[in-house]
Amino acid sequence: MKQLEPNTSAGSNAKVIYILYLVSIIVGLTSLVGVVMAYIYRQDAPDWVRSHYRFQIRTFWIGLLYVVVGMLLTAAFIGFLILLFWLVWLIMRCVKGMQQLERGEPVSDEVTWLWPK
Repeated sequence: MKQLEPNTSAGSNAKVIYILYLVSIIVGLTSLVGVVMAYIYRQDAPDWVRSHYRFQIRTFWIGLLYVVVGMLLTAAFIGFLILLFWLVWLIMRCVKGMQQLERGEPVSDEVTWLWPK
């Protein structure tokens, strides 16, 4: 029996959100647009794309926590390390998420605080 290929065009909005998150490293506010899009589009998405939206929503909120803690601790100089960690963390989550999205797969571990395998 032939297995059906997932509709990768269903994940086009999720791909845009990953890109918005990466652009937010420079622009900042695009991540806010991305999380709003994830909240809007997750209801009508297929299950495998819905996992990406949940992952993206968690990425926004966990990332916001890292940034706030990092900014608060910059006076103690450890904040710069936390912000550097956040930068690498965000890039890794977006790249890993986009790789799985391009393969038509759900996020392998959407509840992780680091990045999926």
